Amino acid sequence: MTQRAPHARHTGTPAAPRATPRPTPRSRRGRTVAAATTALLITGTAACAAEPAGGTPAGGSTAAGSRTSAGAAERSAFTLVASGDVLPHASIIRQARADADGDGYDFEPMLAGAKPVVAKADLAICHMETVYGAKGDYSGYPDFKSPPQVARALKATGYDSCSTASNHTLDDGAAGVRRTLDALDKAGVKHAGSARSAAEDKKPAWLRAGGAKVAQLAYTYGTNGYPMPKGKPWTVDLIDREKIVADARAARKAGADVVVVSLHWGTEWQTAPDRRQLRLGKQLTGSRKKGRPDIDLIIGTHAHVPQAYEKVNGTWIIYGMGDQIAGSMINHDGDHDPRGNQNSIGRFTFAPPATSDGRWKVRKAEFLPMLFDPHAGRTVHLNAALRRGADVREVRDRIRRVVLSRGAAKDGLVMGR
Repeated sequence: MTQRAPHARHTGTPAAPRATPRPTPRSRRGRTVAAATTALLITGTAACAAEPAGGTPAGGSTAAGSRTSAGAAERSAFTLVASGDVLPHASIIRQARADADGDGYDFEPMLAGAKPVVAKADLAICHMETVYGAKGDYSGYPDFKSPPQVARALKATGYDSCSTASNHTLDDGAAGVRRTLDALDKAGVKHAGSARSAAEDKKPAWLRAGGAKVAQLAYTYGTNGYPMPKGKPWTVDLIDREKIVADARAARKAGADVVVVSLHWGTEWQTAPDRRQLRLGKQLTGSRKKGRPDIDLIIGTHAHVPQAYEKVNGTWIIYGMGDQIAGSMINHDGDHDPRGNQNSIGRFTFAPPATSDGRWKVRKAEFLPMLFDPHAGRTVHLNAALRRGADVREVRDRIRRVVLSRGAAKDGLVMGR
């Protein structure tokens, strides 16, 4: 086996098996300023979260449904949100057990701060970086096996689909992939990037909103040196420009109005996109067939820190959203690095074309600065926290500077509320 790539560590210890004593909620002493806002967010914003509309296929839009011969007259604008890595370190698993009062694992409270944004969107996409374990066999870094209750929490928060291609997809081989996709299926969350069969690998995650048929594809730069399971080369999709373009064109041929590509890429702890991200992003956004772009949105994960948004060849790229959920992070220099708990959510409003064969274009592009407070074990919506008087302006503004660092403001990217 080749040398495994380094990965960010956290200060916790490995997750305990089921035989461990029932944990108690952690002490709040020494929490960050942002942590003090968590209760405000839970009581102030989660209560007013709009639930996804029921009775619609794979997405909360009330306008969702099959396209008819009426064409554009039946179509309407829709919003799509995308968020960063869900990376349950051992401390996150312990927090979920404490939030469940020791009876299983409850990840919903951790995500409550993001729910007002996620649940109000017509479509919501997350990144499930780890695979799921079974029967209490759960672990954090370096080989992750997360409780399958994560999937239920993602659904409850409002997510419609998750990318599952990452450098940790093969941490528990084909069995881990199967357990993960089975749990997501059971929860009603679609997925792209890993597969249980060759046939499944050929299909994107199909979603609908605003009368548009949306295809999500997902790929990773590698698997930390783990080889593909024997006889199953399709278990996880690796980044390959020609394959990505071919898959996007196949999705378009199958009826996709909007093609979203999730990429697990970049250099850990580097806020600036690296050369490969810049090169591949330019190549993918420049790929066209009969004058129409093959890809309509690229959303990136992996770097642990927020990275820039940029419009390239007329298509938006999020180079990296950062970790939506992760334990207290230690960077490659061995230092505690709070950037590892900072992230953004991207929100894009797609407008229908004037003609049936035209491109759905992003009419409005937004980002929302977010934080995961590892001391409280809660997601914090920073703008909502500011409105409630929390002293989080400095971290909010730092995320904004990074997100706008490649000139996205001139192309219309704005900070959402």
